[in-house]
Amino acid sequence: MKLTKKLTPRKLIAIPVVALIAAAALALPASAATDERYITVNAEGVVQVTPDAVRLSANVTYMASTSAEALSKTSAAAAKVRAALIAKKIATKDIKTTRISVYPEYNYTQDKGSVQIGYRANQSFEVVIRNATSAGAVVDDVVAAAGDNVQIQGATPFVLDSAKATASARAAAVANARAKAKSYAELLDVKLGKVTYLVENSSPISYEPLMGVAKSSDAIATEIDLGNQDVTVSITIRWSLI
Repeated sequence: MKLTKKLTPRKLIAIPVVALIAAAALALPASAATDERYITVNAEGVVQVTPDAVRLSANVTYMASTSAEALSKTSAAAAKVRAALIAKKIATKDIKTTRISVYPEYNYTQDKGSVQIGYRANQSFEVVIRNATSAGAVVDDVVAAAGDNVQIQGATPFVLDSAKATASARAAAVANARAKAKSYAELLDVKLGKVTYLVENSSPISYEPLMGVAKSSDAIATEIDLGNQDVTVSITIRWSLI
């Protein structure tokens, strides 16, 4: 009598599953079996521009025997500064009070130590001068209005609207990145494909503040030296290789 081996249900199921896995493996494209190839580069675009505005920092201060008097006289001097700014066509939206303070002031001597001599009040302003060429004249008028009770703490040239310069810097950054990537592709004997990744790494405008107020040669009019500032865009960009 001839015996036949009976297949178990588990083996009957396992055979087609193995066959399906093998078929799927054969159907995979050849590119899936290899790692994606690409070149990633960092590049910068820099455009130099002449500032078109100046940020003026000024402080009005007054000392008196009482805090109320010190604050009142400081407010009066601040009003003169404000009037001088408005007379120079500075818009009220560009005049900002950044700090008001009143505090006792002391004088120190070896004999008596610290002795209170009165109260000092301060009011600080930050002013945006949108016409950079008039900044020197604005400084002169502010000082003339408040006299020795005003301190000019700084005049900082800056780019009021950097959108156009930023667009130019961005275009330069892309051009520099493309040139760098092509150079690598030639060295490696490969060709660039499509861009697959791009990120802008830095803020659009980057510059070191230029501060200072300088007298012109005739020692009468004040001049603000604007200089040049860099608008910088930094990017990271990736090309696939073909």
